[in-house]
This record gives sequence, structure tokens and C-alpha cells, in this order.
Amino acid sequence: MAVFPDFALNQHYNLFAFIAFFFSYGFGQALTDCYQTDTDVLSAPYRPLSMGILSNQNVKIVSITGLVLVASVLVLHNWINIFLCLLSVIGLWTYTYFKKNFWFAGPFYNAWIVAVLVLIGYMASSEVKSLRTPHPVIFNVMIVTFFAYTNFVLVGYLKDISADSKTNYNTFPVVFGWVKTVWVADIILMICTCFYFIYFTHNWQAIAFGILSLMVAVSGQVYAHLTRDKTEKNAAFPILSTVRSFLLWHAGMICNFHPGLFLFCIVFYLLFEITVYFRPMQEQI
Repeated sequence: MAVFPDFALNQHYNLFAFIAFFFSYGFGQALTDCYQTDTDVLSAPYRPLSMGILSNQNVKIVSITGLVLVASVLVLHNWINIFLCLLSVIGLWTYTYFKKNFWFAGPFYNAWIVAVLVLIGYMASSEVKSLRTPHPVIFNVMIVTFFAYTNFVLVGYLKDISADSKTNYNTFPVVFGWVKTVWVADIILMICTCFYFIYFTHNWQAIAFGILSLMVAVSGQVYAHLTRDKTEKNAAFPILSTVRSFLLWHAGMICNFHPGLFLFCIVFYLLFEITVYFRPMQEQI
């Protein structure tokens, strides 16, 4: 069985880490949104920030406070996370600059921040006290995370082409268009798939999640290729497919090391689908 031999699986502490990670993404997204209100006013006018219901300053204060609290929990697990959490926050703070000014950078820049979260989680759950000695397999996990999230961000830009163009965001779809963006997403998906099936097929649970993830991702890509109306209104299904596949890839990697969590991963994913189904704004993904 493939496991992390240096894990210190203290369930009490891991529960706090789980809660911290659960909220970290929302705080991070809120912080980046504060720096993209110019394009969000056009592409997502229903957001509280875009509508002026929430002020930029208040959202920044709440998001930064939340990130500090999250980081504090993770640092208590392992002091090395001081540096990794700081690196992630700096990445969130500077992401919009790279997204707006460099067409090739946005998806990759966003993805490395998420990939670092994998290392933060590993350090929080292990007895490793140096970045020189993590278990080698953790880097394989980070690679799958990196490319899966890159795909999500790149395809996600499809819903903002018009708004980004009007506000001078030089994203890949703005510069090269819908068709080339989808072809690049195909390549990124292939890379992600190869790494997953090379390193994370130690049991049937991981294989099942991997196959399901690939099917979901491919369905979104095929739709993006074949739809006749290649505009923002048809971007929802391809984007949602990348989100679904991202979660399924990670459910598979979890089961690869801990097959006993198979049922937990299924329930967690179903809760995600329920949340997506009942989200108040169907345009928001």
C-alpha cells in the first residue's frame, strides 16, 4: 500500500487543519477579487463587491484576517508553514498583476499557489521539519494539483473574454481566442492525466476516481470544441467540468494513500454537487 510513512496522523490536530483548509480557499478568492473589480463589474455584476454592497476595504480586512487565522493554525502544526503560508499570501496578492499583464502567466501563476497548499498540508500532517526532506511522492501530488488547477483557471477565463478585453486584461483567451485556449487546455489535461495514472493507481478506488475525473474533464473539453456559439454564455459547462475533475483527481489521490476514506470522498463530492446545484447565482462557478 502506498502511504506516507512520515505522517503523524493525530486526528485531533488534523481536524483543525481540515477546517483551516476548508475556509482558506474562500478567503483567498475574496482577496484576489478585491483587485479585479474592474473586470468583475462587467463579467459578474451580481457579486456583492461589484454591486457595492460590500466595500473593497472591508473585504480585504476580512479576507486577510481569515488568512492569518488559517495560517496560524497550520503554523501551529509545523513551524515551516510560516514561510509557505507567507509565500501563498504574497502569491494571492500579486496574482492579478500577472493575470492582467502577461497572457502566458495567469493560469500557471494561480496554480502554483494552490500547489503550495498541498505542501503546506503535508507539512502540517507530518513530522518533517525541513523542506529538504519531504516524502518524494508529495511532489507528484503537487504536479497533478498544479496542472488540474491550471486547466480550471485557463478554461475559467472563457467566461470573461469580453469583460477582460474591455478592461485590458491580457489573458490567453483575449489574446488568442476561444479555440486555441481549448486546444491548450487539452494539452494540459493530457499532462495531468499522465501524471495521475503513472503515480496514483495503487488500488481500485484511486483508479475509479481517476477514470471518472478523466471522463468528466473530457466531456467539458468536447463541449467547448463542438459548441457552435463559442461565447461566454456557453462557458459554464466546460468550466464546471474542470472544477469537478479537479475534486475527483484529488479524491483519487486521497484514496490512493488511504482507501478507507473512499466513502468520505464520495460524500464530500456529493455535498459539492448539492452546493453547486443550489448556488444562488447559476452564472457563478
